[in-house]
Amino acid sequence: MKNGRVASKETEENLTQFLILHSSFFIYQFMKHSTILSLALALATLTACNTKKSQQPAEPQPTTEINLMTYNVHNCIGLDDQRDYHRIAEVIRQASPDVVALQELDSVTGRNEGVDALDSLRALTGMHAFFSAAIPYDGGSYGIGILSKEKPLAIRTLPMPGREEARTMIVAEFKDYVFCATHQSLTPEDQEASVPLILQATDSIGKPVFLAGDMNSHPYEKPQQLLREHFITLNDTTAHTFPADQPQECIDYIYAYAGNGHSFEVTQDTVIAEPKASDHRPVSVKVTVK
Repeated sequence: MKNGRVASKETEENLTQFLILHSSFFIYQFMKHSTILSLALALATLTACNTKKSQQPAEPQPTTEINLMTYNVHNCIGLDDQRDYHRIAEVIRQASPDVVALQELDSVTGRNEGVDALDSLRALTGMHAFFSAAIPYDGGSYGIGILSKEKPLAIRTLPMPGREEARTMIVAEFKDYVFCATHQSLTPEDQEASVPLILQATDSIGKPVFLAGDMNSHPYEKPQQLLREHFITLNDTTAHTFPADQPQECIDYIYAYAGNGHSFEVTQDTVIAEPKASDHRPVSVKVTVK
């Protein structure tokens, strides 16, 4: 009987060990398969979400509308031979441009009685101002400038060809675009020579680039043909800008650079009917950048 009880006890211990071993194996297998199943369900859910997301229409790209202007102000002397900064400033205020290119500005010259024309317009419009001297003149300087609602992030000037008088170009970078302002030479050869210099200054810029100014050439002439190989003319060139009282020709332009992937839609294009404040009429364009 003693040996029988011993054998029975050994059998029970063996059985217990067998059950523990197999139970552990079962639990391990269950947990392993449960983990795999959970991972599979998670992957399937993620795939479904991504598929649904990819089927949704793409978010539209943001667009920006910019109000641009160019105005040869004739040193703020009108066709009535009166110098009137308030009159020019009111034309600019009414148009409310984000940025305006201005040509023919005296800075503290004798003929201007020591007045800085652009600074006077800055004070009257409440805009930011930058002047670029093209030539020294009569104790001061003569050149071009810009007025802008937004303070430029960076600004530089470049010399431009001009055999009758030196010329210059302003390149101003803003948050959403770059604006270039110039006043080209009266000589066609200088105008043509300016085109590669303008391209050199703009072709590496990623932001939308605009160019504006009195270009002293007609739409059908070679300088404009050369510019149109790289720039889109935004203003209607059949709307004449000079002379202001009875316009007979278009020599003032606003362009957009076509070489860096941006597209443009003109939403408003105006030659402002101001017949007396200057010898040119101002050009205003509202453009949407996509």
